Amino acid sequence: MRSYEIVREIFNQCSNNQMRDVSFEEKEVADPEAYVMGFCQGQDAAVEKDQRPDGTWVFDVEIAGLRQRFSFTPLD
Repeated sequence: MRSYEIVREIFNQCSNNQMRDVSFEEKEVADPEAYVMGFCQGQDAAVEKDQRPDGTWVFDVEIAGLRQRFSFTPLD
């Protein structure tokens, strides 16, 4: 298990509205990819993942036209 700051962004699909919902939490997670897939729960999801040089994992997820981004930044 590793401690992460998790940022979840939900992008607004409405035209002319660039606002997004953003939530933050600190949590111990064994596998960031499995954590993200838990939000998909059997739905047809497109997931792209990227690891940045600072150790941050970024997952871009699209489920039924809804775009989300999960960022996992290690705390230790």
